[in-house]
Amino acid sequence: RADGSLVAWGQNDYGQRDVPPGNDFVAISAGSLHSLALKSDGSLAAWGLNHQGSCDVPPGNDFVAIAAGGLHSLALRADGSLAAWGENYYGQCAVPSGNDFVAIEGGIMHSLALRADGSLVCWGDNAQGQCDVPLGNDFVAIEGGADYSVALIAY
Repeated sequence: RADGSLVAWGQNDYGQRDVPPGNDFVAISAGSLHSLALKSDGSLAAWGLNHQGSCDVPPGNDFVAIAAGGLHSLALRADGSLAAWGENYYGQCAVPSGNDFVAIEGGIMHSLALRADGSLVCWGDNAQGQCDVPLGNDFVAIEGGADYSVALIAY
């Protein structure tokens, strides 16, 4: 909402509609059965199914972006480094090192990130080739699907 508060509707078997109170939210992301929110102070909130810790947000208030995967979560820190937590059966929470990341996305069981130089990194389940990133450094946006990934090339 314009006032920074959250609203949710639909299925609520695991509390995924039970949004936290407040009006200081600036970004949201929905996973399979959990959700994340980024607050204006850079801290995180999560609710819904806490499978393998998918709602156990890391402490701190230096986050600038979030992405919910199937049952895992990702966050981008102000210094360009990554954090991930939750289900990690396929290594989808084994974030690459570095502090040159500018965007993150989560698929069902894989994760991907965009580096400042326009190159891509992907990790986790690769059964359908969803982590076989194309070469190049002309990418400007990313998105993770169920078993696939997409990227926007600079025009």
